[in-house]
Amino acid sequence: MTLHNECIFCKIIAGDIPSAKVYEDDDVYAFLDIGQVTKGHTLIVPKKHTKNIYETDGDIAANLFSRVPKVANAIKEAFQPKGINILNNNEAPAGQSVFHLHIHLIPRYGKGDGFDSKWITHENEYTANDLAEIANTINKQIS
Repeated sequence: MTLHNECIFCKIIAGDIPSAKVYEDDDVYAFLDIGQVTKGHTLIVPKKHTKNIYETDGDIAANLFSRVPKVANAIKEAFQPKGINILNNNEAPAGQSVFHLHIHLIPRYGKGDGFDSKWITHENEYTANDLAEIANTINKQIS
């Protein structure tokens, strides 16, 4: 396990900073977000420090994401939310404030529960040819 001395999540994993632990195994640590958006708002982090999804290898990602259903279902059983948002922010412009990869599990209890996500779609601005070109440009970068 690789930890970084200046990373708050690494300090939480190491036990240097207290947390409300929800789940732990050899690869991941899940704990309540100190800034609960809704009751049960949980963060799941890999124990090995990795900055964001761009710098994460497939094994770390597989271990992290494979635990999401386990923790999400535990939240569902504990609090019976009406739904759950699964959120990951990468880099400051996308809202990342702690630069250790983490997944937010935000239980949803109904309108006005404290979380809001507003999408502005541009579905009428792209033709089928535009979408094919965008997909092809991305696909060329996948190795």
